[in-house]
Amino acid sequence: MDRIGKIAILGGGSWATAVAKFVLERTDEIWWYMRRDDRIEEFRRLSHNPAYLTSVHFDVRRIHFSSDINEVVNQCQTVILVIPSPYLKGHLKKLKTRLRDKFVITAIKGIVPEENLVCSEYLHRMYGIPEDNIAVLGGPSHAEEVALGRLTYLTVGCTDLEKAGDFAELIASDYIKTKTSSDVIGIEYASVLKNVYAIAAGICNGLKYGDNFQAVLMTNATQEMLHFLQTVNPVKFLITDSVYMGDLLVTGYSNFSRNRIFGTMIGKGYSVKTAQIEMEMIAEGYFGAKCMKDINRHLHVNMPILDAVYNILYERISPNIEIKLLSDSFR
Repeated sequence: MDRIGKIAILGGGSWATAVAKFVLERTDEIWWYMRRDDRIEEFRRLSHNPAYLTSVHFDVRRIHFSSDINEVVNQCQTVILVIPSPYLKGHLKKLKTRLRDKFVITAIKGIVPEENLVCSEYLHRMYGIPEDNIAVLGGPSHAEEVALGRLTYLTVGCTDLEKAGDFAELIASDYIKTKTSSDVIGIEYASVLKNVYAIAAGICNGLKYGDNFQAVLMTNATQEMLHFLQTVNPVKFLITDSVYMGDLLVTGYSNFSRNRIFGTMIGKGYSVKTAQIEMEMIAEGYFGAKCMKDINRHLHVNMPILDAVYNILYERISPNIEIKLLSDSFR
């Protein structure tokens, strides 16, 4: 446990706030990087994040806030990344501190645009962080439910299972149940794909497809995810584990799912731009659909649901037409 040391949280959104909540419940203090000084000042004054999960109150005396990413990273041995994937590169470019000497945990359920790399690959290639110093936090875990203290099951993935176990033990509580895995890449790709499939579920919801079809859609999405994961990272795993299927199901069905909400708006006839403006939050599956489509051009896995979502979002093909074609391919 001593290897964990001081902990930094990088990011100021809802999931970052939820992660900070359960980490601070189990440690004496945290360092927290948020880019906006006005948000930090409001946070200190109100004792809660002024923009996200406002019902979660913090003992701000135990939080070292800073809008200087270097100040926060310098102080800590463990760094938890909870920055939306489209903005990760921009924030990390400000770093002058070497990340390779830190234990870096990515809680980002997205892919780095343009690079088309999951976060662990990006950190390893661009910052030289050894693979056994990179972990991923996955599993079905809506920030809103964590905020309410509802039972949540998280998986810590790392090639060094002792380090994974240390962090899993640290964050475990009466409502946070943890397990470990060595399948870092598989967990990350599953977390990207489940967002894409949740957009598909939302589109079908917006088009008034019923629960019967949604069940078939999720069944086919599970099979599609399995085929992709077996191709990109052929290791032994169970697709029915909560970090794979559980995360897929909660993101596809829950009213807390921003990707499902985004998809529902598209299915109801909103343009992509209008839906993004109205949501005011990042639907990572939008970016994930393009990145995964680009990655799969080299792998050639049969992924009709991914293709359908990509065609609707980026090729502007009618959701009615695309989902009808998709539904005809299901059995």
